[in-house]
Order: sequence, then C-alpha cells, then structure tokens
Amino acid sequence: MDLVKEEPLRTTNIQVSKKVDYFPYVPPLFITLILLVGQVSYGILDSYVNVVASIATSVIAEVVLAYFVLGTRKNLASAYVTGISVGILVRSNLLWPYVVTALISIVSKYVVRYKGRHLWNPSNFGVSWMLLMAPLAVAGLGIQWGNYVLPMCIIWFLGLGIVFRAKKIHVTLTYVASFVLLAYVRSLMTGDPFLSELAPLTGPMYQLFIFFMITDPGVAVTGKKWQIIVVIIVALVEFLLRLNSVIYAPFYALCLVGPIAKFIDLKYNSPKTELKTA
Repeated sequence: MDLVKEEPLRTTNIQVSKKVDYFPYVPPLFITLILLVGQVSYGILDSYVNVVASIATSVIAEVVLAYFVLGTRKNLASAYVTGISVGILVRSNLLWPYVVTALISIVSKYVVRYKGRHLWNPSNFGVSWMLLMAPLAVAGLGIQWGNYVLPMCIIWFLGLGIVFRAKKIHVTLTYVASFVLLAYVRSLMTGDPFLSELAPLTGPMYQLFIFFMITDPGVAVTGKKWQIIVVIIVALVEFLLRLNSVIYAPFYALCLVGPIAKFIDLKYNSPKTELKTA
C-alpha cells in the first residue's frame, strides 16, 4: 500500500500543503480489530509473542528487501497486515512457524515476480505453503463466531465499508454469493445440513480471506468483469477441494487460481513499461 497524495493547488504566493490519504492505514486498524474481537470472544491466540514475532519479521523483511531489491522505502502498512494475518491464521505451539511463514510471505513479493509485479497475495502464499509443507507443525485457524452475532455483525459492517472504499466490494459480494450457493449444492450432494456447510463463512479465518486476501489490489486482475470471473473460479475450485475433504480449501483455491489469473492479465493487459512495485 502506498500513500495517495493530491496535487497542490496552483498559486503564486501561497504554498498549499499536499493532502494525504490516510485510508491505507484503515486496513491495519481493521485487521487489528478482528484480532481483538476474536481474542476477547474466543481466545484465538496461543500467545501474543507469536503475533509480535510474525509482525516484526514481516516489517523487518519488507524494510530490508525494499531497500536492497528495489532501492526504495516502503509504506509498512502492507507488511503489518501480512504479519498480523499470519499471526492470526497460523496455529502452532512453536514460535518458528510464525517467523518462517511471515518471512516466506514477504520474500514471495520480491522473488516470485512477473513484469515487476508479484503474483500472490503474500499471506495467502506463505500460509498455504506452510500448511502444505509442514502439516505436523502448523495448523490453520478454524474458529467460528458461533452464537456471538454482534462481533460478526461489527466485523462485516466495517469490512464492507472498507472494501467499498477500496472499490473491491464487488469481489467480496461475488465470493460470498458464490460460497452460499455452492454450500447449498454441497449440502445436497453430501447430505450435510446447509447451515453446517455455511458455518465457516462466519469465522475470523474467512473474514481475513474475504476482506484482505481476495480483495488484495496488488494481485487483482484488470477490469471489474474479470475480477468477478476470477473470484467465481476461486469459489468453484474451493467447492471441489471441499468435496474432497481438503480442510484449508479457500487458501489453496486462491493460491492456485490467483497467480494464474494475474500472470495472464499481466501478459496481455499490462503496459509496456512496468514500474517496480512490491
């Protein structure tokens, strides 16, 4: 995330200061709220140390890599979001998985690139990689809000406001609608109650997925129509994975579909001159 500044007004004698858009700092505050609500309601954290370690690793890695790879200084709001996402989503009684997952997430932005752009949402890449490669040491967050409706309503209200401000609300709503529809189809196919198929949508894990991972502007394809198509494909792949009892289906679905879609988008729609971004 980078600060967006308005151009100064033209004047002859008076220096007009630039206005700074503070919206990039809203997502870090919002994800911190998710953490606090989840911790107060359910005690979702094994240790605050783990969260601090993942945030510190993300921020330090961002600073070092931005300087040595891109020769610039980055706004650290994005690194904070990545670090705290890892701290919330990863479950382990060891410290090293939090550090390694955060490091992999940030490094992926600078190593796995095409035409100067990274292809994966960082935390999605890091968490998916660790869940797949270290299943004995790492698990994913699987808590749902249950009967606590008020926390879920607050998170959804604020989350929808943020993605609306970021012009990505169509992505979130498309995914939610697709999930609900496919949850009903799964219930018909498996015989499980519809509400049990729908329940994961109410958990903190899915709040992060819906409001941060699939709406990440850094890896979004060009055009609202194609963004909607990609998120429907993600939901369909998740549907197939869930039918095959893959526990962390949404992470794997986005990790598979997202970079392919972004690669195709960059190949055919990107300008000839690419800016260095991360």
